[in-house]
Amino acid sequence: MRKGNVAFIILGVIFLLFPLVIHSDYYQHLVIIALMWVVIGSSWNLLAGYTGLVSFGHAIFFGTGAYTAGVFVTKLGISAWWGMMFGGIASMVIGLAVGWICLRLRGPYFALATLAGGEIFRLIAINWEGLTQGMVGILIIQTFKSKIPYYYIALALAFLCIYVIYCLMKTKWGYYFLSIREDQDAAESLGINTTLYKNVSLLISAFFTGMAGAFYMNYMAFIDPDVVYSLHYISIMAILVGIVGGVATIFGPAVGAFVMVGVQEIFRSAFFGAAPKWISQAHALVFGLLVIFVIMFLANGIVGDWSKIKRTVFRIREST
Repeated sequence: MRKGNVAFIILGVIFLLFPLVIHSDYYQHLVIIALMWVVIGSSWNLLAGYTGLVSFGHAIFFGTGAYTAGVFVTKLGISAWWGMMFGGIASMVIGLAVGWICLRLRGPYFALATLAGGEIFRLIAINWEGLTQGMVGILIIQTFKSKIPYYYIALALAFLCIYVIYCLMKTKWGYYFLSIREDQDAAESLGINTTLYKNVSLLISAFFTGMAGAFYMNYMAFIDPDVVYSLHYISIMAILVGIVGGVATIFGPAVGAFVMVGVQEIFRSAFFGAAPKWISQAHALVFGLLVIFVIMFLANGIVGDWSKIKRTVFRIREST
């Protein structure tokens, strides 16, 4: 058995046993949020890292999934857990509309279009009070008192997302995505329907991001437009997770998710709990510095440049 397979098995066992060994609600909560970001970051990575379509509007799909689950409860009287599936489907429907408009554009124009789309959806959620309850938000009752069920649901969703993307990139669709990223005109000259496959990538990305949003609604039990359609908290965070972990790598977003959630929490509460408020909010500054460091020294992210990191560590050890 390969060393890599053994490592993955050990890691899987650790994740399976984690909530049974660590009984702290606080640490279980952190891992649940990190697993949610694994899904969002991996979904963004499929679109941006593998297909070359950098999105600044993944909050569109996250918010759609969250509100689908919330509306199921408030308007239809149906369990919000149905939103785990229908939230993904609703996000795919929205993705079709977003793709029809935005995929006509390339490069920075596509990114700017998705950024504007996210703001449009936030304003719709604020003003469509009959459906979304506006800035009052949607409040539901949590299904489970314990965090353990939420943990395993988040873990299953993260595993499913990574596994689907891994399998997808081994098929001809994955190679079509890569060809579009490298040179769309060349891909078209080879007979690849680039419009079709860009939409496929977008829809799969939207589906999993919508499921993550629906999970967030069930877990946190409260949403409002400024949270689930937030540019900096959702869309920008998804980009940071991908960049730090490693764009166009299968496990990069997973690593990036845990790094970013950990850094954010250290500054918000754990390490600087007794410090002035401005220090506890300095995680945004640290995020920026971290991204600059990664771009300058680890252009392929932590996973992409892992061999480079190991060589550097070995050199330091030898010198000492």
